[in-house]
Amino acid sequence: MGSADAVELLKDAGFSGYEAKAYTALLSSGGPLNGYEIAKQSGVPRSTVYETLGKLVSRGAAFELEGDHQGVLYLALPWDSLVRRLREERDRTLEGLEKVLPLLDGGASTRMVHRVAGHDDVVARSLDVIASSSRSLWLSIWPQQAPELGPAVSAAAERGVEVFVIAYGDVGDLPGSVHQHRFSPPEVVEARLRCRISIAVADHAQAVIAGSTAEDDWGIWSDDPIVALLAAEHVRHDIALNIAAGELARSGFESFWSENGHLEALRDASAEGVRSSSFGVVEPPSR
Repeated sequence: MGSADAVELLKDAGFSGYEAKAYTALLSSGGPLNGYEIAKQSGVPRSTVYETLGKLVSRGAAFELEGDHQGVLYLALPWDSLVRRLREERDRTLEGLEKVLPLLDGGASTRMVHRVAGHDDVVARSLDVIASSSRSLWLSIWPQQAPELGPAVSAAAERGVEVFVIAYGDVGDLPGSVHQHRFSPPEVVEARLRCRISIAVADHAQAVIAGSTAEDDWGIWSDDPIVALLAAEHVRHDIALNIAAGELARSGFESFWSENGHLEALRDASAEGVRSSSFGVVEPPSR
């Protein structure tokens, strides 16, 4: 990471582009500079450099010094002090919003089913759902998702959320009631559905249902209670079936599961109409 990354991060923290460039130039210099030198080193136009420096001084990110013969000089606030101030400002802003916004909330009158597209979007909405949970969290996940979602799931458990997980493979040390599929090997499920389907449901109030392939991720987020209920029930039934299968394994359940004609028909039918990331229907697998 270099100065360009620092400029972009400062912009994310509320600096203008010129302010970010002027600050990083000052910080890199290691000492005071005059306006001409800052404009030259930062790329900020000379016509606007003093206005930009005035804004940096106003927000406490730089200091004005009286030079003997060079006029006014400018010195950057040390980076650690700047980061501390930005963190404090952010925390104060968020604390204020937590107090003010509930007073303006008229309550949701419309329930939504919203499309999410791409890996980052799916992960972000899944993390939103997990973070919103206060009572229960229902998850159907794959090992590929565990590193990104695991810390948020652990945080939910730490604040007292009851966590239920059905996993297609080893998802590591997740908290709560965690079950691995015993009679549906992950590679078989993925080959049959031509994607990995995952679910996250918080408090039976909102849910993310997503599909994933090597090429793309897609799905939906919804705060419609019936969508959340249906998704949670899918996870619950999956866990219940997995527990029952484990108990019945000694009674020949494995051969029953793999050879029963009715179950085979259901497995074949479940692959029909699976949608791709472009929401076009995938051709059903050949018999």
